[in-house]
Amino acid sequence: MIAAIDIGTNSLHMVVVKIEPTLPSFSIVTREKETVRLGDRNLVTGELKPEVIDKAIACLGRFKTLADSLGVDSIVAVATSAVRESPNGKDFIHKVETEVGLTVDLISGPEEARRIYLGVLSGMEFNNLPHIIIDIGGGSTELILGDSEEPRCLTSTKVGAVRLTGELVNSDPITETEFKYLQAYARGMLERSVEEILANFKIGDSPQLIGTSGTIETIATIHAREKLGLVPSTLNGYQFSLQDLRTWVNRLRKMTNVERATIPGMPEKRSEVILSGAVILQEAMTLLGVESVTVCERSLREGVIVDWMLTHGFIDNRLRFQSSIRHRSVLKVAKKYQTNLEHSERVAAFAFSIFDQTQGQLHNWSVDERQLLWAAAILHNCGHYISHSSHHKHSYYLIRNGELLGYNETEIEIIANIARYHRKSPPKKKHDNYRSLLHKEHRQMVNQLSAILRLAVALDRRQIGAISHIQCEYFPNFKEMKMFIFPSLSNDECALEMWSLDYKKGIFDEEFGLKLVPVLMRAG
Repeated sequence: MIAAIDIGTNSLHMVVVKIEPTLPSFSIVTREKETVRLGDRNLVTGELKPEVIDKAIACLGRFKTLADSLGVDSIVAVATSAVRESPNGKDFIHKVETEVGLTVDLISGPEEARRIYLGVLSGMEFNNLPHIIIDIGGGSTELILGDSEEPRCLTSTKVGAVRLTGELVNSDPITETEFKYLQAYARGMLERSVEEILANFKIGDSPQLIGTSGTIETIATIHAREKLGLVPSTLNGYQFSLQDLRTWVNRLRKMTNVERATIPGMPEKRSEVILSGAVILQEAMTLLGVESVTVCERSLREGVIVDWMLTHGFIDNRLRFQSSIRHRSVLKVAKKYQTNLEHSERVAAFAFSIFDQTQGQLHNWSVDERQLLWAAAILHNCGHYISHSSHHKHSYYLIRNGELLGYNETEIEIIANIARYHRKSPPKKKHDNYRSLLHKEHRQMVNQLSAILRLAVALDRRQIGAISHIQCEYFPNFKEMKMFIFPSLSNDECALEMWSLDYKKGIFDEEFGLKLVPVLMRAG
């Protein structure tokens, strides 16, 4: 049993599921939701407010107690736009960890979009036909184009129901001027995302629009009550047209908040932000040129579950293509920044060789950290794309902002730091990028894995594959490690590689408290 918690801008949600590994699928045990409004931030500083933080922590404490009482094996929590954008967002995550005992993953906009896509795929059959997914959150709106396999396009825009209401709606009911501005602002913000989606259409595509989120489910509920006289037992697959939506937008804009709250089917507190949410949907549908939207009740929370299942090897069916997302994403970024992949892959192979041969002797990192080391090794040189000088610093920046998918923000920060320290100075507390690692364990990971990466880079100094393989032998009594180096060509002295190793090994020696002795092996 797994619990997934989504710390959103408007609400905090939890879904608890039972995984059926033989199918593989999951059934929902319970859902919980509380409107906390983390997006209601300090207008001057942009920080999360202390009273809202307290409310969120109390709510997360209740979620954790319930999950524990149900006997869950794992709780996966993610935070999205409100926490992502707040200057004190990381402090909030730290507070949740110390006070509730819950680890929260901060995820980027594109990563949020990817997990929403996984959630929708787990609940709907696309039959390999293109679909556009729209998820309107409190602080951001995700637009995704996919066809069961690779998401063709993942976008995230800083336009959400809570954000727009807080920033643009000051009258009750909304004035004509404010309403026009709200529409124009939503349209302007969505244009770039929509252009990206349309640019990825193939000839003959006419994708169906799938809508997820509280806004869309609420509109579907009030629409169904009025049209059918009842709310279907599930909203999955329920459709309403752009024309119906326009009618509702016109009705909602003329009402006060109190009047909206009395509409049958309107959830508590949703009435305050429903108009902004409905306008975002209306503008997106208009720009996309679609006439109707189909509701899907699965979204980010379920996507977090699917992602967990993929990572832990539970899925090997139509979704298995998604499981290698990290690998494909790293190679895509490497290609984008014109990295010499042959060299990078040799460096990664040497890094793995050192990592594996010293595991349990010099370090106790697991397969998860090994994967972060791989990503850093593949991307360590991508900074050359900007400039040769200080390219290690440019590599940090490009990895940090390269929209790697399949990783949370902490993992991306660790990968970027490992790559940053593959040359020049070792990690130092005065470096901002190193200071942004909040945990001692994460700093130690960067220290040790970047020391390994330095040696791996030295072993392919000429970038020609001069060294075929290495063998490490550790002598704990003497605090010494011998590295036997086997050249690819018997007559190659590997002088540059040996010099580079000698030059770079000081930081490795210091980090692991030993003396590294490189030994060049002769053929025969």
